[in-house]
Amino acid sequence: MKLKSIAAALALATLCAASAQAQTVAPLSFTDRLAQAGSPLTVRPEGFSGAGAATLSEAIGASRYVLIGESHHSREIPAFTTNVCRLMAPGGLTAMVVEIGPEAAGAVNARLRAPNREQQISDFMRSHPDAMAFLNGRDEGQTAADCAGVAGPDFKLWGLDQEFLGSSGYLLEQMLAAGPGPLARAQIEALAEQERTAMQAALISGSPFDLFLLKATDATLDQAATAIDQDGGDRAKALFAALRETRAIYQASQSRRGDPNGRRARLMKRTLVTQFAEAPQARLLMKFGAYHLYKGYNPLGQRDLGNFVAERADGEGVKSLHIVVTGARGVQAGYNGVGRQVAVHDFDATTGKDSDWSKDVMLARPSNTPPGDWFLVDLRPLRSADLEALTPEWRALIRGYDLAVVAPELSASTVLGVHAAP
Repeated sequence: MKLKSIAAALALATLCAASAQAQTVAPLSFTDRLAQAGSPLTVRPEGFSGAGAATLSEAIGASRYVLIGESHHSREIPAFTTNVCRLMAPGGLTAMVVEIGPEAAGAVNARLRAPNREQQISDFMRSHPDAMAFLNGRDEGQTAADCAGVAGPDFKLWGLDQEFLGSSGYLLEQMLAAGPGPLARAQIEALAEQERTAMQAALISGSPFDLFLLKATDATLDQAATAIDQDGGDRAKALFAALRETRAIYQASQSRRGDPNGRRARLMKRTLVTQFAEAPQARLLMKFGAYHLYKGYNPLGQRDLGNFVAERADGEGVKSLHIVVTGARGVQAGYNGVGRQVAVHDFDATTGKDSDWSKDVMLARPSNTPPGDWFLVDLRPLRSADLEALTPEWRALIRGYDLAVVAPELSASTVLGVHAAP
């Protein structure tokens, strides 16, 4: 009896000790969980290295569709993208899908492998100010050319977006080059003359609201549409439809009515479907602004392109990999007016009003991480945690992306073919 009492007492003491120990083990903080899911990543012109490189390489190798949601106009994210191209190319890379219109992509493709590619793009942009966004950037263009070099002769850019604000002149040129009949030609030439006048005014003012796309009246365009429908031919009809769709999206954005974000997302999905019809087994690298490539609903409440590709991958039994890439601090560039060089400003996403999720990532970096190293967080294991305890921003990011990559510092790229400001 006495032995039983001693054994019971020991068991009770052990249980109490274990219970006390369990109570003293605090749950990991979110920063600690990020640190566990993270690894340093070195990004150099010759490729990736560091612990994060293995995570990237394995995930990219297993995916048919690799999607990079980015902060625009930097020098570093295009360099990151070039290294992703190099990882994808040995397994086949059909196209790089980008945030420009199909006609703009065609103009870049025609010059992509030229030895004087940069000069040709610069000349094109001087002749057609604001005819495209992003791929008129020096670093974006270099990345596209580098990807073409490693991916082989069949590689192309696919543009899915609406055309850009100053694209009207180029679209009208292409309509005339398509050989429309006399009724359509007369109307297109009249529009082209109005477009040239509007462009001169916009170059002086710098205001996109002076461009033909936003200055033209519906009555003028309706009159042209009637003639183009009569004898314009299929190519001119398609180009004119693209002009009007672009105009409608920008008008809706300007007036804040008519769901411009949803309309734009639906246009990009339709255009991608058309591309897939011609290349159903395509392996793609996609590079868009970060909001476009979330799985599920993005922070704007849209099921955008990223969700469309994720669902397609599921239906095909293949994988899509969604990578969000941004910088912690540095210099950002942005649109600065018609035909003008980008505007730049300093930013710091780890402090003050600019603070966002990248602040948490930077706090999770081990203290011995080299200052120039990036930090990669594998978001996939974090989905098993209690997401409801996190901020809405983090919940959306963890559900919407697979990997988050933060550069310690970004610098601003520049655009080609600018006109000197008056």
